[in-house]
Amino acid sequence: MEYYTYAFLREDETPYYIGKGKGYRIHDKKGRPCNLPPKERIIKLKQNLTEKEAFRHEKYMIAVFGRKDLGTGILHNKTDGGEGTSGLVHKEQSKIKMATCRDKKYWNNGIKNVRAKECPGEGWILGKLNNKQNSFRKGLYWWNNGEELKVSKECPGEGWVRGFGKLINKKGCGRKHNEDGFTTKGLYWWNDGHSNKMHKECPGEGWVRGKIPLMSEEERKKRHNEKCREYYYKNREKILQQKRTTL
Repeated sequence: MEYYTYAFLREDETPYYIGKGKGYRIHDKKGRPCNLPPKERIIKLKQNLTEKEAFRHEKYMIAVFGRKDLGTGILHNKTDGGEGTSGLVHKEQSKIKMATCRDKKYWNNGIKNVRAKECPGEGWILGKLNNKQNSFRKGLYWWNNGEELKVSKECPGEGWVRGFGKLINKKGCGRKHNEDGFTTKGLYWWNDGHSNKMHKECPGEGWVRGKIPLMSEEERKKRHNEKCREYYYKNREKILQQKRTTL
């Protein structure tokens, strides 16, 4: 006997949504076809009901006030209420999406999931990979050679560096114009494990395609703190004057 039915009211105190739930459901924003009103316009219709009784009352109240999408009333409910999705009306776009996805299946390569009618290629198996439940990626790291990515515990071989890098496609990379104003079309990122360069061809030995992060989070924090200190000592008088004026 912990279920209840509730209603969301407009400013003129007419209901625009009828629902059923228990606990905090009445104030939950998820899974709703409309926005929540202020707390003053949220009311409970019946309390201390069983789940079956709550389903019946929800269905009865929706039938009384009618649905807007069917042109029978004033409610934003998308179903007739009760258990299940009876009376749900799908839009044409959603019907097309459902028709196209009906024959597609989930495939995974151990890293990501893809929906397709047939196998995408070698290394792909049928089934959906749940990354939240599987802990197979613990101790694994991303590696790149400037053209592709791999997940491995150790370096896959020569020319591979740690991190995502910047994968290159046939059209080129980077923004249309950089900070200096010239175009970067046709230029690619190269790194030697310590620094990054943009160039059309390989700058020399030891350089591989891709961009790597040059600083760790700790180094970035240190540099940020140093800049803040420098700014404070340079503009100390101005900052103190602003504080005095505010006080």
